[in-house]
Amino acid sequence: MGIYYSEDHEWVSVEGDIATVGITAHAAEQLGDVVFIEMKEADDEFEKGDEIGVIESVKAASEIYAPIDGVVVEANEELEGAPGQLNESPEDNAWIYKIKIADASQLDDLMDLDGYKSFIG
Repeated sequence: MGIYYSEDHEWVSVEGDIATVGITAHAAEQLGDVVFIEMKEADDEFEKGDEIGVIESVKAASEIYAPIDGVVVEANEELEGAPGQLNESPEDNAWIYKIKIADASQLDDLMDLDGYKSFIG
């Protein structure tokens, strides 16, 4: 299992050919109190860089971008009724998607934790 980070402030945890995707604690902090999330549904396909959801907070709306190509296997439906979980546990219980990875080589374009920490400096 590996954990990767995107420049769009998503984390990607990989087990086999399934990637769990969420927003980083840094992103949650920058957004402020999350009040709404719009997500894709199971079986939706997308390519790296596609918009795959929207998070709205009291401060702003922010798009969620696909860090890799794939297909949504599962969306975390608990977030629809309790979007504030993204503030409380952004890198744990408040995952957004489980994605079947279409091209594992795209993970090489993402950062490790040290790279992400340097990125957000």
